Amino acid sequence: MEYAIFDASNISMSHRIILDHQRFQLTLKRLCYQLIENHDKFENTVIIGLQPRGILLSRCIRNELGKLLGKSLIYGELDTTFFRDDFRIKPLVPASTSIDFVVEGKKVVLIDDVLFTGRSIRAALDALQHFGRPANVELLVLVDRRLSRHVPVQPDYTGLTVDAIFSEQVVLNWNSEETHAEVLLKNKES
Repeated sequence: MEYAIFDASNISMSHRIILDHQRFQLTLKRLCYQLIENHDKFENTVIIGLQPRGILLSRCIRNELGKLLGKSLIYGELDTTFFRDDFRIKPLVPASTSIDFVVEGKKVVLIDDVLFTGRSIRAALDALQHFGRPANVELLVLVDRRLSRHVPVQPDYTGLTVDAIFSEQVVLNWNSEETHAEVLLKNKES
């Protein structure tokens, strides 16, 4: 597991690249190999990306796993908007859910970009129940902000762990073609 620890002395910077594209690609491959190690040929495992920000990452993981395994995997995308505890408080834009399979008895790997408070994951677990009762649910995140949980959730697979202060934001930044990604640590004001 990789750790990137940042302290308050970096606040004066507007943003900082904490995972460049080359390291992003290496991290993506490492996460895929960890998934293969635990799920072998994915015979009873499904991958579900969380809307909105986990989708691009989950598609990359699905594509890389497909190349490594030589087959397509059962894949879906889940919108948790109406399962969030804050959907009436702040303006949220619903996305679409695309799950055309039942998760009953399946092993589910949920994928999101950044694990921050854990509230999105709690909402995803609630939303997932509408598609059946999975045998097991695992969580894969590219970045774990481990010091800011509101809900006791821990990832099973982590690309990078970041200790960032509350006024900092961790952003997975994609180019317009969604072929190049990097992770930035930004001040929320910038």
